[in-house]
Amino acid sequence: MAEKIRQIHEYVPGKQATLAHMIAHPSPELCRQIGVDDSGAIGLMTITPGEGAIIAADAAEKTGDVRLEFVDRFTGCLVFTGDVASVDSALRGATRALAEILGFDPAPVTRT
Repeated sequence: MAEKIRQIHEYVPGKQATLAHMIAHPSPELCRQIGVDDSGAIGLMTITPGEGAIIAADAAEKTGDVRLEFVDRFTGCLVFTGDVASVDSALRGATRALAEILGFDPAPVTRT
């Protein structure tokens, strides 16, 4: 009789920021389509676990003069707007806080 192998799959969420991106000088049409104020830049982050988006939003607001547009604790999505320098500062501050305070694997800050 052949021996059967039993496998157990377990989901263990990592602590990571998978996206930290700035869209500099978005078109008014893009802003309208996604429902944010027309501004100099849009900051986007995706964080796992999703509750980390709340912490990242707090850190982003404290390190950049940004307006929170969307925070979703279930998907980990964070969207904020402001001028280019403020959004850059907020992205860097949020990723730094997640990494240094909570031990998250940080995402590189990218820009288009």
